[in-house]
Amino acid sequence: MRRSTTVRTAAAVLTLGLLVSGCDTASEEVAEESVTAPEGAGWTVLLYSMADTDLETAMLGDVVELAGVGSQGDLKIEALVDRAADDEAPSYSGDEVLDAGTWSGARTFSVQQDSLELREDLGDVDTADPQVLADFISSSVTASPSEHYALIISDHGAGWPGVGADESAGQTTMDLAGISQGISDGLAAVGLEKLDMVGFDACLMATYETAATMAPLADRMVASEELEPGHGWDYASVGALTDPAADVDTLGRSIVDGFHAQATAEGTVDQTTLSLMDLTQLPALDEAMTGLAGALADRAGDLGPAVGRARSTTLAFGSDPDPANSTGQIDLGQLAGEISVTALDVADEADAVSRALGDVVTYSVDGRAYLGATGMSVYFPEEAEYYDTAYAGVPAASAWAEFLTAYHSAGEDVPVEEQPTFSTDTGLTVSVGAEGLDVSAPLDALGAENAASATIVYGLRQDDGSLLYTGDEEGTIAEDGTASAFYDLTGFTITDGQDTMPAYLSLDSDEDSPLFTVTVPLDYVAPGAAREESERIRLSITIDQEAGEVTSETYYAESADGLLAEFSPAADGLVVPLLLSEDGEWVDAPGPGLFAELEGLQYGFDRLPPGTALAVSLIVDDFAGNRSELSAEVVVP
Repeated sequence: MRRSTTVRTAAAVLTLGLLVSGCDTASEEVAEESVTAPEGAGWTVLLYSMADTDLETAMLGDVVELAGVGSQGDLKIEALVDRAADDEAPSYSGDEVLDAGTWSGARTFSVQQDSLELREDLGDVDTADPQVLADFISSSVTASPSEHYALIISDHGAGWPGVGADESAGQTTMDLAGISQGISDGLAAVGLEKLDMVGFDACLMATYETAATMAPLADRMVASEELEPGHGWDYASVGALTDPAADVDTLGRSIVDGFHAQATAEGTVDQTTLSLMDLTQLPALDEAMTGLAGALADRAGDLGPAVGRARSTTLAFGSDPDPANSTGQIDLGQLAGEISVTALDVADEADAVSRALGDVVTYSVDGRAYLGATGMSVYFPEEAEYYDTAYAGVPAASAWAEFLTAYHSAGEDVPVEEQPTFSTDTGLTVSVGAEGLDVSAPLDALGAENAASATIVYGLRQDDGSLLYTGDEEGTIAEDGTASAFYDLTGFTITDGQDTMPAYLSLDSDEDSPLFTVTVPLDYVAPGAAREESERIRLSITIDQEAGEVTSETYYAESADGLLAEFSPAADGLVVPLLLSEDGEWVDAPGPGLFAELEGLQYGFDRLPPGTALAVSLIVDDFAGNRSELSAEVVVP
């Protein structure tokens, strides 16, 4: 297998200071010193565990897994582990970790077999500060020099916004620029040019933006497109490096396979992704992305409808029923493939991205809910109002940011007569059968050309006459401009064994897969907290409809700046399902709330009883978010 060819003897020139002769400040000279990389054999693995967060319990478990391998032979393992001061909430731990005991703040360790050898007690530091990362890298390399180096950063993740947060430091986040600075400064301080591998044991970090930022600093990268379950990676996989013949690809594949195996054992595998990327191939992908972005930006108005349709059929990651809470990250390979089919004028540029991406992503796994994921995502919010202007400040994404600006601007200029509009001659056709309800309606010809997606939204009339929406599902737009959708007339409920409450579900399914995924918005109320102190979370459930069983279920929450991770509630905390009102506000479903412990929850998909007053809406959007909607009232037979 190919070994790293990184040159590690390149000297980094550092300015040490100014030499002043007497009192004459005009004759200043700069003294230069070359820093040569320390010599060593084998591998050093560096774990940067930003565990001062609600993932602390799971991340300390990762440290124990890593110590199960421990430093041995030519494998050396160093770790920085930051801990929270709060040990009362369920996600935090005051437990002892191996022989290191318990502590708050950050400590660095030489990780031995089932033992942590303390190097330094750093106290309260901000692990989102690039200098803290740089100091950890340089001190670890100095203490444990090797021929090859791998750095793993673990915490919440958000993709292009970065990783974090450090709660004791005020929910600070280390963005991509900060990660780059920390790694670059740490390597320069010890005379290293690049890492063999950088890994992100965090949600959503397998993005084009992350890979392009890391490419000058590492030969390989391992990261996930989708949210990661709280157990994260299986650090026993680092044990692959105890084989003297192991190279960087051996390590990367071992991490990917170990994660997949552990997720299978934990029952979370269906909603997971993880990929190994060869960052030495990034220049070709950068060139292809610049070419595609430029071609799309130049003709954003003409190609916008086709690109919008391509985006609507592409896998999305970190999605939420409320688009304002979605990450806007979608699968890059699928997007390029769809663009090459729907926008033939730029098929060559899209195909170039697909080919280059295939060379970058060398190994990947995906759960059944994400079959077809290509291993790398890219930022592409569906509408201008959800675009984060901070994205323009990501240097590695400048060309793509210009395309997004052009795309959203072109959408704002779509004339009214070219926006999707249902034909007023027919109205909404509703057909109720044994299997459920079908709705359809034709679009005016001109607007149909710009239509990107169709959605059915359904809800129930309340006793006071108000309408509460209970779910949405994807529809289709036929080549003749007819929009249609199906609803099976079931109501979704959640019970904790004592109480049962209706809940909103956003359903995502694939006709080629027996699985469907349900995303449920909830409010979490901690024990002793008032209702107005609740925290918005989401519940993601994967269901095998053929087997009739739940294959995975996980709570996720946002910590700060779009950073997402698995959420661990108190067993006696409450979750309150939400429903969507007619004016677009999320409101509590009727009921007292449910105990939050996942093991105690069960889900119901029961046919609505005859006589139920049902409201359905068929919605069609174009690439700019211009919308046309038809509604109908139905009494369930």
